[in-house]
Amino acid sequence: MREANLTLIQTFFIVARDGSYSAAARKLGMSYQSAANHVRRLEQMLGERLVISEQGAKTVLLTPRGRSLYKLLLPELDTVLTRLDRTLQKERPVLRIGLPQAIFFYLMPPILARFRALYPQVEIIAYERDTALPEMIKDGSLDLCITERYFGDPNVPQHLVCTYRPALVLPREWGVPPAGGIRQWAQGRPFVTYEPGQLLRNLAIDYLRPDDAEMEIAISTSGSSSVKRCVEAGLGYAVIPAWCLDGSETTIAMVDIPELPEIPIYFGEASFLARNPYVVTLRQLCVGLTAAIGTTPPPSEDGL
Repeated sequence: MREANLTLIQTFFIVARDGSYSAAARKLGMSYQSAANHVRRLEQMLGERLVISEQGAKTVLLTPRGRSLYKLLLPELDTVLTRLDRTLQKERPVLRIGLPQAIFFYLMPPILARFRALYPQVEIIAYERDTALPEMIKDGSLDLCITERYFGDPNVPQHLVCTYRPALVLPREWGVPPAGGIRQWAQGRPFVTYEPGQLLRNLAIDYLRPDDAEMEIAISTSGSSSVKRCVEAGLGYAVIPAWCLDGSETTIAMVDIPELPEIPIYFGEASFLARNPYVVTLRQLCVGLTAAIGTTPPPSEDGL
């Protein structure tokens, strides 16, 4: 078997042992469909059917190849999984979160303080990035993510936790752009923004770009704190989340841009962790981001 995947093998083994996708899904903490998808992917890797599931039937049947593979795995895999469960229960629990650096830096500390007060035994590992998050969750590198991007992936369910307003920031010594004339004011001035592909960059360029002309960008960088620092140094103006400013800034000024839409922030997790108590608690606490940044709350906890 090429690139054997332990997760797929484990799901097949429990389906075969317990006789149904539903039982395996409960055991593994995932959805019925996810358990079925794991078996299908293993079948595709092997090029043979392993499980037969009749329409409406509560139990499954193994094909001859499925029975052969199950007997090959038993009892070694059963022993390994039992020992692994006992080992993991003794380990300190960990939550691995992927999120942009600015969200972690500006928004997460009070949320994490509240979470730590409830679960001081849980270690939080933050991966400050905004790319490849759904792939990292699906390959097991991350447990959850907080991001402005919506993936539309059923294996990484996402929940809207808040929205925020973007704002134009500029060196205070430049003065303030005239009301209603931001596009004209911006022409010919150095623009600092995010790396290509980031949502706020795209929105700002679409709004500020002169008709039928390319936007002239002075500096592109990875995160809001870096963009803000460039503006503080007088290197240009930018469009960043309003929550990056706390009113104590002395070298930059902020201008609201009501024409731009509010930006969503989503909380997403691996589908099999949707009911994990640590994940559920952190997701609920992140809804409190709306109070912290003074933006519009979502219509419901799931939001989708």
